[in-house]
Amino acid sequence: MDETVAQALAHGVRVGAHPGYADRENFGRVQVEMPAEDVERLVLYQLGALDAFVRPRGEPLTHVKPHGALYHAAGEFPDVARAIAEAVRRFRPALILVGQAGSMLLEAGRDAGLPVAAEGFADRRYQSDGTLVPRTRPGALLTDPEEAAEQALSIARGGTVLSEDGSRVEVHAQTICLHGDTPNAPAIARRVREVLRQQGIGVAPLDRVLRDRQPAESPAAFPIRHV
Repeated sequence: MDETVAQALAHGVRVGAHPGYADRENFGRVQVEMPAEDVERLVLYQLGALDAFVRPRGEPLTHVKPHGALYHAAGEFPDVARAIAEAVRRFRPALILVGQAGSMLLEAGRDAGLPVAAEGFADRRYQSDGTLVPRTRPGALLTDPEEAAEQALSIARGGTVLSEDGSRVEVHAQTICLHGDTPNAPAIARRVREVLRQQGIGVAPLDRVLRDRQPAESPAAFPIRHV
């Protein structure tokens, strides 16, 4: 964590927390049954752990995005969404809470008085209902840099993605996610950034995007998150 924070700050990258279930064996991608109050404490604990590495370097945490199964649970279960939002509020209410576009996590964040940011995915395929294709199914990941860049551009410019059945799905997002463990992740990141910039869409820190967001009809600045 210390090395990652140091490298991020050295390159001018904002640091955000990515709390998830304490389930290293499954990389936090399997749902764990927990009471809401335990979810709140888990998130609060993990925020404090990362903040301990960031604050001594003179920089603050800027955002929070739940990881894996916890992220998806927050989009399905209101009590989980509220627990996460309350943990963030207790820790530092200025932190930006990131959730999937259309997710109840964003609603919970607003109810808690937090700034929120809706997220779209460059390297995950969508279902026609706007949810992500489960990782257990073939084709869930977009591993081709051109395809991922095309999806990122579609989100940034038009607020839509092409779902697995060929239909268009609305995804109105202020931030775009890339997963560090997706095959070809470095090439995907480079190509997404190149394509956005070629189309006049800047890449900027999330806190600046929310503060200085341009009108919807103009090319916006989008943060790219590597998770």
